[in-house]
Amino acid sequence: MIQVSNLEKSYGRQALFDKAGFIINPGERVGLVGRNGHGKTTLFRLILGQEHQDSGTISIPAGYRIGHLAQHIRFIEESVLKEACLSLQHREDGRDESYKAEAILMGLGFSADDLALNPSQLSGGFQVRLNLAKVLVSNPNLLLLDEPTNYLDIVSLRWLVRFLRAWKKELIIITHDRSFMDSVTTHTMAIHRCGIRKIAGPTENVYQQLMLEEEIYEKTRVNDEKKREEIEQFINRFRAKATKAKAVQSRVKALQKKERLEKLSDTKNLDFTFNSAPFYSKQLMEVKDLSFGFEAGAPLIDGLSFYVGKKDRIAIIGKNGKGKTTLLNLLSGELAPLSGEVRPHNDLKLAYFGQTNVNRLNSQKTVEEEIMEAHPDHNRGAARKICGVMMFPGDNALKKISVLSGGEKSRVLLGKLLVSPANMLMLDEPTNHLDMESTESLLEAIDAFPGGVVIVTHSEMILHAIATRLIVFDNGKATLFEGTYQDFLDRVGWNSEIPPVQRSPKANGGKPVDKKLLRRLRAELVNEKSKTLGALQKRIAEIEREIVSLEAMVEQSNKDIVDASFKGDGTAINKLSKALHASQVKIDSLFSELEPLHIELEDKTKEFEEKLSGVEAAA
Repeated sequence: MIQVSNLEKSYGRQALFDKAGFIINPGERVGLVGRNGHGKTTLFRLILGQEHQDSGTISIPAGYRIGHLAQHIRFIEESVLKEACLSLQHREDGRDESYKAEAILMGLGFSADDLALNPSQLSGGFQVRLNLAKVLVSNPNLLLLDEPTNYLDIVSLRWLVRFLRAWKKELIIITHDRSFMDSVTTHTMAIHRCGIRKIAGPTENVYQQLMLEEEIYEKTRVNDEKKREEIEQFINRFRAKATKAKAVQSRVKALQKKERLEKLSDTKNLDFTFNSAPFYSKQLMEVKDLSFGFEAGAPLIDGLSFYVGKKDRIAIIGKNGKGKTTLLNLLSGELAPLSGEVRPHNDLKLAYFGQTNVNRLNSQKTVEEEIMEAHPDHNRGAARKICGVMMFPGDNALKKISVLSGGEKSRVLLGKLLVSPANMLMLDEPTNHLDMESTESLLEAIDAFPGGVVIVTHSEMILHAIATRLIVFDNGKATLFEGTYQDFLDRVGWNSEIPPVQRSPKANGGKPVDKKLLRRLRAELVNEKSKTLGALQKRIAEIEREIVSLEAMVEQSNKDIVDASFKGDGTAINKLSKALHASQVKIDSLFSELEPLHIELEDKTKEFEEKLSGVEAAA
């Protein structure tokens, strides 16, 4: 358990925390939300002791281990597997548990061949994955994850969701992907106006609570201002009358004592629309028998054909390194195909947000200069307006690119896209470095855009929200899928998640496998598993919420007993003591119910996995 109280932290004039506090209870998985620059990563650094608070306390129990995804990459072992095993907790009986590290590595997208590689041979993205694997293998008491979705592809993310749902200890996670966060957390904690607010349930709960509190605050402030004006009018009207002197003085003193509620500052939101260019034909682009590869005999794309309609939302999905960004570069003309062709319409106006485009920003130019450069008329007024929309108001537009954070650079790139009219957007992981609110603003802008959109993303939230057609890189090839992402999961699914027997056209002694029957059997098992485990998980969540509520009541009752003791109120002490005892008995009873439920959940999970394996073996 971690307890933070009266936390204060500032950088110069910018205050991040002002008397903020919270408690992370055993077994809680907490999503940390808040605008970029409001202190999420700083809070992690304070918990880790990498920075020090100005005042307040952060209480961490002795022997409590915290695991986090280190930014600094340093490896000492000769192979990926040995490096991951460094984090294993050594058993007293000397039993080899390297299989745990291997399972986590495979879940994060490493192949069996990768495990023998020297870590220095890995790409930057897979080196970060190895660091993440080391943290997960170490099984800490508290796991801190800062934007893990930025480093993983969609298949690894789906595995990570399953891993974190089964996490029995504490977790705090930062991510811009709301659906990912809500799918793994039990509580949400918001950094808002220099305070920290934690509420059980998904992100929507905490946002609704904050909105309600601000609405009540504003109504209270308006009423207070109205009363203050009435009192001031009374004072000014009767100040000179001797008969009213006492009443006037009484109101003057009351006014002096009453604290004035300040008007809340507006929260800045990224709010924009893409500038659409007219297009009157049906197809923006046609791709015919497209093939490409960097190595002879190893094509990334082989004979791919599709078209982009003027209102299409096409998502390109798959593991990293399989050719998704390469496809965008082929569509944009930055790469030439080995065979086949990309036929853009004569009236096509393309806007391309690429992963490497951040590197194309001139570090010595200002935000304003970069956006002006992209404007067709180099109009400074229009550029300044876009700077404001991208949350670079006033003199912030004069900041040099060299001093901007990754998220700020992403906003500059989005700003450059906005100043030129376009009827087709190509977006390569546009939500990396954006916060949750900005990501949702981007989704709204894409939804409102009247042209075609082709997007590379690993976010299942975005895929479910906008994709109507897919280009899928899986099982060593790129294919067009006509349908939504949910259609794809229901009808095809990811190759790595399909039982091995279903991947082969023949099995069971060479007899043809009835794929439809296998899918139906597996679907029935998965459905039964979901219902059974879902009911157990729901009951566990209910008990955990009730325990948290009762513990809060116990804490308040203890405070009330202390107050009653000071006042010598024996009746109140007696009543409170009975209530306190009843709450503690109930808490003990709930914990007694909770433990076997966790065991049952674990046993049932294994049972269903064995049944699924049995279906594969029988085939």
